[in-house]
Amino acid sequence: MPVFARLLFLVVVWLPLPALASPIHIVTLGDSATSGWLVPRDKAYPAQLQRMLRAKGYDVVVKNAGIPGDTSAAALKRLDLAVDPDTDVVLVELGTNDLRAHVTRGKMEANIGEIVNTLKKRGIAVLLIGLGSLDLSALARTLDVPYSQWRLPPHRYRARDGAHFNALGYRVLLARTLPQIETLIRARQRPKNGM
Repeated sequence: MPVFARLLFLVVVWLPLPALASPIHIVTLGDSATSGWLVPRDKAYPAQLQRMLRAKGYDVVVKNAGIPGDTSAAALKRLDLAVDPDTDVVLVELGTNDLRAHVTRGKMEANIGEIVNTLKKRGIAVLLIGLGSLDLSALARTLDVPYSQWRLPPHRYRARDGAHFNALGYRVLLARTLPQIETLIRARQRPKNGM
């Protein structure tokens, strides 16, 4: 191979390629409403959310970190295990089980506040979700994070226990919430290595 051709080959091989965008990593942190109680795992909201976003062209990975029966205190304890270091966005849905366990509203909100503030300190965007009659909008304003209230009428949108959402219910809720999630994703999209 001529010397010029060899040099050209080396230049082409060693030139840094443009950085490719990293996938956006989303974690859904919550209780049975997040994990998908009484629906197949692929019909729970995290799986549906991933499909919806990918269908719109977003390169995303959505992790289901919902645990049935979870409380704000339990979620706070497992936060570092649930939310991986490369996470970009976390959707937080907690509080219902606290009230059922007679945890004071003040303590529950303090735990959720600590979760949200810890995530924000890690540079992670947060969307807070209130479930049913549990309105956390004032807390979301205090924490300066976007908020979505997940409330649907009974029967058609419910699983067989009449309380949890079914696949259709999740789909309706996500359709309402998707614009907020897309806003968070667009703000977080970045090339690898921060370039």
